[in-house]
Amino acid sequence: MTPDRFFSLMLLLESRDATTTHDLASALGVSLRTVTRDLNWLREAGLPVAAQRGRHGGVTMLPGSGFDVTRLTPSERDHLSITGLDEKQREELNMSVDSRRALSKITGTPARRTAEHLPLTDVVHVDSRPWLRSPADGPSPASLIGPLRRGRRLRIGYYSASKARTHDLVVDPYGLLAKAGVWYLVADCARAPRMYRLERITAWSEVDHPRQTRADQTLARVAAALVEQWDRDHAVEVSATIDQEQLERAQRVLGQRLIVQGGPAQFATGYAATIRFRHLEDVRVLLPFGSSIAVHGPAEARARLYDLAVELSQSYAPLPAS
Repeated sequence: MTPDRFFSLMLLLESRDATTTHDLASALGVSLRTVTRDLNWLREAGLPVAAQRGRHGGVTMLPGSGFDVTRLTPSERDHLSITGLDEKQREELNMSVDSRRALSKITGTPARRTAEHLPLTDVVHVDSRPWLRSPADGPSPASLIGPLRRGRRLRIGYYSASKARTHDLVVDPYGLLAKAGVWYLVADCARAPRMYRLERITAWSEVDHPRQTRADQTLARVAAALVEQWDRDHAVEVSATIDQEQLERAQRVLGQRLIVQGGPAQFATGYAATIRFRHLEDVRVLLPFGSSIAVHGPAEARARLYDLAVELSQSYAPLPAS
């Protein structure tokens, strides 16, 4: 169980008299099997979680046995319910003060740990932002919170990198998504779901009109579908071999696009891997690796790398003698 899910599950159990495992799975966005395993883990950890079968049954936790959420103000509970954000992201939402105050109230309750153990908050720090990112432009997440919570339609100017121009759009927003250190506005545009990077929003204004999102959709559901669609839309899967001494660097640069499939025992020179790119042109990111990443296929990826290498070599050809 992840810390985020543990905390969310505890808050759900504390804030409800009784709930079903199906409701818990839906609220946490996990499978019924996962919730059942998590509840068993809580019981094994000594927390008095009770499950009663029948029409009026459900999963409950005995009063006073978990987090004392009654000490939280409505604003603190609201902010603390957003799990998975690090301190920097909470500051970007202007919610760090309420979050810290809420956490101090909860962690101030008697803890079941031996005196020689330091608190986890002293030895664990979370920073979900990627490496080597320049400061983002565009509106801050906090500036959009008001219109989003009021359920208003937005007019945005959005810069398209592929078309190198800004589009004027009217969108019906669901909310904000923090993904891999990047903020996105999740919204319907002409009834179709889209994700808009905040750093590419050049201007925005609140439209005096309620949003008209699809009634059967929520922010979590739309965001999950868009992320899944993005993963499926990778147009090129490159098979390659990576030299052993370059594997760590490749993992750092390529991130989740790189899937290592086999160790050096399979190839005499390195690791077998699949590298997923959304566009064929993105294979140019492999050029700095030189011959330490050998691309085996597809043919169009090898051909594009060849053309790029020729262009590069011509750019650095010796100048003719005068």
